[in-house]
Amino acid sequence: MSISERMPQPQPRAASSGLATSNEVVARLEEIRKTYYMGQLSVEVLHGISLDFFAGDYISIMGPSGCGKSTLMNILGCLDQPTSGKYYLGEEDTSQMDDDDLSSIRGARLGFIFQSYNLIQQLNVLENIEMPLFYQGYNEQDSHDIAMQLAEKVGLAERVDHKPYELSGGQQQRVAIARALSVDPLIILADEPTGNLDSKSGAEILNLFDELHGQGKTLIMVTHSDELAERSRRQIRLLDGRVESDERS
Repeated sequence: MSISERMPQPQPRAASSGLATSNEVVARLEEIRKTYYMGQLSVEVLHGISLDFFAGDYISIMGPSGCGKSTLMNILGCLDQPTSGKYYLGEEDTSQMDDDDLSSIRGARLGFIFQSYNLIQQLNVLENIEMPLFYQGYNEQDSHDIAMQLAEKVGLAERVDHKPYELSGGQQQRVAIARALSVDPLIILADEPTGNLDSKSGAEILNLFDELHGQGKTLIMVTHSDELAERSRRQIRLLDGRVESDERS
């Protein structure tokens, strides 16, 4: 089974007006609130956030420390649930799902790219890319074929037998990107994806993000960097748990 058979065909690139690549809503937040309770103390981190995310869009979520970026990303990634409001991933309301259902939808529909890579050090490049496929029940041959194609896609075909500690930071992040793509996710979520990289490696990763966007993938990136945000097509800025601005470039 080839990647092209599994992946949706690239959508037409957005016009210079900055409109989304598609009118299809792949994720929707409706009046999302999140409150953390510490004994008798309660802290509301998100205050009624409503946003639509469209297929093929490239979005950055920005704001100062403590504004709710990480909490919002955790909800989008089905790693946490809102205190109130609804979160639709595709057409499924995840807000009332139990842990098992959240785990299933997270594994099948989302790809994650972390600042610290989160690779399994005991596994080689190919095995790290194959890991999500294993959990989704792919057979060994299909998993191997898909992982090899993705390793080639991110420029690591010659390093598939290497362990993460034998790779540079940029190469490890490329493995993480390939792993995120392996299950053909509805959305790719990236949390400060260049935060641990030097400028050259960071630029290479952002160029790869540009390529993925050009192929019609939906990317949502949390970043503190205005420079990184300028690479995206839509910039959402949070302040004190609310959407301060939502602009397209």
